[in-house]
Amino acid sequence: MRVAFMGTPEFAVPSLEALLNAGYEVVGAFTQPDRPVGRGHRLAACPVKQLALARGVPVYQFERLRGAEGLACLQGLAPDLVVTAAFGQILSQALLDVPKMGTVNVHASLLPAYRGAAPINWCILNGETRTGVTTMLTDAGVDTGDILLRRETDIGEMETAGELTQRLARLGAELLVETLEGYLSGRIAPVKQDERLASRQPMLKKEMGRIDWTRPAKQIANQARGLNPWPCAFTEYAGGVLKVYLARAAQGSGQPGAVLRASAKEGLLVACGEGALEILEMQAPGGKRMAARAYLAGKKIEPGTKFGEGM
Repeated sequence: MRVAFMGTPEFAVPSLEALLNAGYEVVGAFTQPDRPVGRGHRLAACPVKQLALARGVPVYQFERLRGAEGLACLQGLAPDLVVTAAFGQILSQALLDVPKMGTVNVHASLLPAYRGAAPINWCILNGETRTGVTTMLTDAGVDTGDILLRRETDIGEMETAGELTQRLARLGAELLVETLEGYLSGRIAPVKQDERLASRQPMLKKEMGRIDWTRPAKQIANQARGLNPWPCAFTEYAGGVLKVYLARAAQGSGQPGAVLRASAKEGLLVACGEGALEILEMQAPGGKRMAARAYLAGKKIEPGTKFGEGM
């Protein structure tokens, strides 16, 4: 069974590793081109490329795989099956027609809910308590193909998008191997998605991290978790940007954005439109990411200080 794998970020790594460990012949790994990172803007290989090279899998990188050159490359590999996981590009029908057994995708939501590029973030942003992974047969739409298998899991009360991504990546890899065993043997029959239950969320943007202190504390806490590690929830403080990585709803009232309590012993509490937000992990302007109580052990924030002014 010749398999071509398409994936880019850390989420896709366990799926590629699972394919290799299960004995599938991975004839090539397609990833997004190397991107500049860090202050030096040095080109860096994505996680999937790093694993593929370490395991001796040929790597192919196209800015647009659906172009003539990308299509010819895939045709030349003659895969029986294509597996995708967070690849980052939409496949054309011509690409989908190449593998005779189709294209199986690992998607980080319980389809048909949360189609699109950031399902993990949106589940947390919307206050969901359960999510999961779905394996599906890719078609020309966006996450609209027939479902093969689904696996559910609870979302931790304080779990961040980054933490949930790691868990779902491992869960997706396990489900992928189970899916291929059943699908290739004919034991698993594809099931069409119920379009009445479908939902699709937009891509994340940096501006989505801006905190509106007139919102309920629970929603802001979900915003901090759902946008951690990127783009991160933030508010204006002391002429700069204070990032909020982790927080929880608490009791308290006052003018939205006003600091109600700030000490190493009692923590950092900020009034919201409904209730108050206890900031647990933060990064002050010009500072390092740390626990709020640790920051307050060395720095002072006066009660009554307004967060978000001037934004």
